[in-house]
Amino acid sequence: MSQVYLRRNYAGEQAPEGETWAVPYRWGSMVIAYKKSKFQQYKLAPIQDWEDLWRPELAGRISMVNSPREVVGAVLKYMGASYNTTDLDSQVTGGKIAVETNLASLMKQIRLFDSTNYLKAFNVGDVWVTVGWSSDVIPVAKRMSNVTVIVPKSGATLWADLWAIPAIPDSGKEAEALGGRARGPSPLVHQWIEFCLQPARSLPFTREVIPGASPSAIDGGPLVREPEVTKKSRAKLDANLVSGVPPPEILTKCEFLEPLPEATLLEYRLLIDTVRKQRQGHGLVEKLENIFSSFRTKLHSQMKKNT
Repeated sequence: MSQVYLRRNYAGEQAPEGETWAVPYRWGSMVIAYKKSKFQQYKLAPIQDWEDLWRPELAGRISMVNSPREVVGAVLKYMGASYNTTDLDSQVTGGKIAVETNLASLMKQIRLFDSTNYLKAFNVGDVWVTVGWSSDVIPVAKRMSNVTVIVPKSGATLWADLWAIPAIPDSGKEAEALGGRARGPSPLVHQWIEFCLQPARSLPFTREVIPGASPSAIDGGPLVREPEVTKKSRAKLDANLVSGVPPPEILTKCEFLEPLPEATLLEYRLLIDTVRKQRQGHGLVEKLENIFSSFRTKLHSQMKKNT
């Protein structure tokens, strides 16, 4: 991961031989959580992959983060494409038209797109399914009962929280040139980072005290085993993650979001805006039809009375 994502040249572009700009201290993935009690009550099949979000029986029962990359990305994964697709027409079966069609279908299913309140809707029971970042979802799911959390079997996005050492400002460099010391990070900061990244420091992740996974886990590195005593006393979450890590066969299909060309990002946003406007238009038509239908019914009833 450090070779691909964290090494940059002086222009800030990815460069395998560049400087290390940041160090991940925890990571996780996009997950889907659903209420087992509701699924059992209505005899619904468990959720396993992105395609399940399109099931008719879940219409209006889903909340999701409001992120164009994640929303369009879910559609792309459903269609067997990559989150980092840069050209919808050449890289996706059916092209942009097919993506828009599937996006419209998904948006009909979602009751709430809101990165702030999507879990509140899940918690109070307004929705039965929620889609969000594991660092948000898992702590909430632990406080609830009868909730299952899964990483979709075709893969999901990965996220990482990073430590970065700020550059010394020009004023600090001038102070150094005059023999002074620039205000900046402690000279021991690198040792501190190395200490925190030791496999022995992975216990809080193993015990699920800190949401997410240890950096050691992404390459299959050694993790500290949790003592059986604390393991038994801890409430077990029904999930396909172990210590915050997706199963190996799923992890290989997961992706970090890479920077996309501005034109592609604009295309994603326009797709979502187009579908939303279409939905609003349909909603207005339906409201007008209901008003006219109600008016006709009342008029017909009044005419009957008069005759």
